[in-house]
Amino acid sequence: MNGGNPKMPNFSFIPFTVESTFTAANEIPEGVKMIQAPEIWEESRKGTGVVVAVIDSGCDVNHPDLKDRIIGKQNFAQGEGGVDDVTDYSGHGTHVAGTIAAAENNNGVLGVAPGAKLLILKVMKRFQRNGQTVFGATNESIAQALRYCVTWRGPNNERVRVVNMSLGGPEHDPELHKAVQEAVLSDILVVCAAGNEGDFNRGGDCSPVGDEFSYPGAYPEVVSVGAIGLDGKFPCFPNTNLEVDVVAPGVNILSTYTNPPYAKLSGTSMASPHVAGAAALLINWCEQKFGRPFTEPEIYAQLIKRTDALGNDPKLEGNGLLVLAGRCSASPERSGLIETREPVLSR
Repeated sequence: MNGGNPKMPNFSFIPFTVESTFTAANEIPEGVKMIQAPEIWEESRKGTGVVVAVIDSGCDVNHPDLKDRIIGKQNFAQGEGGVDDVTDYSGHGTHVAGTIAAAENNNGVLGVAPGAKLLILKVMKRFQRNGQTVFGATNESIAQALRYCVTWRGPNNERVRVVNMSLGGPEHDPELHKAVQEAVLSDILVVCAAGNEGDFNRGGDCSPVGDEFSYPGAYPEVVSVGAIGLDGKFPCFPNTNLEVDVVAPGVNILSTYTNPPYAKLSGTSMASPHVAGAAALLINWCEQKFGRPFTEPEIYAQLIKRTDALGNDPKLEGNGLLVLAGRCSASPERSGLIETREPVLSR
């Protein structure tokens, strides 16, 4: 199903598990509660007006919990639909989008930032490999989507403030890395899943002893997100390395889906959008308080200030579990593990 495009994927979904599906839902998901997002909804205006780009498998743009949150869409998966066709054939991108910004509509589920706007950028498409259908994206398509985020402007001159990428590949790609750096230098916070190669059946050691790397999550410029269970216990699957910045809920995460319309999924793919949504809340809250735009390093610092160290190896938890309760400070000063984040070019 490569539509005549001979390029095979360099990147794929961070491996994830569909735990269960549902035909209906009506709740604030436990992951949203765990990071204490509702506690700052009033101050942050639920992320209203902040644009988060979702670079993924597309999205069900007609889903009742998402249709009013989508501000734009673009298809970079050449050979699978037209330029504005972001049909999600896997459900992955729809699930990620819902965790970020599923709407408050007295039904369904709520995202971390239910007032935020979503820019849906499809890069994942179907390929045939050894007789099986797999989903993948080329490094070129992901880099194109990132650069689109830098130049995109909305109908009221909105711009992308946060990018979520719940995808990964085993190889460093210089062009993709450059595109990530360009986005960060444009004051876009880039949030990525750390990867799910930590368990034994994917070559990991189920411990922080060995390092597993997935790109772009392993690039020092991104916010690399590991996963923790809703019970506060760490699963076996997350990648462990010193690029992990924070952990967020990533086991049995309820969100929007394609068919049926709701599902519980597990993976660092599910943890990353909790952090992307949290960034949208903090941007609104802090910029309103101080009356000026915050830079990417300041947004990053606000996230890291709101972590609870759990006492585990930093390769596993980074700075700790994201917990949003706290105060806004204009100071971008960093301490402790924050200092290990390498500067981006001129940063």
